[in-house]
Amino acid sequence: MPPEARQSLHHLVPKLKGGKGGPVVRLHQICHNEIHATLTEAELARNYATIEALRAHPRLVKFIDWVAQRPPGFHAKTPGARRKR
Repeated sequence: MPPEARQSLHHLVPKLKGGKGGPVVRLHQICHNEIHATLTEAELARNYATIEALRAHPRLVKFIDWVAQRPPGFHAKTPGARRKR
């Protein structure tokens, strides 16, 4: 990940669902925002607690393909409360 990219840590199991102290992964901030705009905490804990599962979600697949075409430091606001699948 390029140093100029905004980054954050993502708890694979949300803290509110028992993931406090559990595994985390470093993500581009824009990708982290999209994950939380797409999936609820319960969905993350139940079905998307691995990088492989997140990468397989249809909406996230499209987003990853789209953002991969942007410059490494690209960042844009992710509209909140979209939760459309």
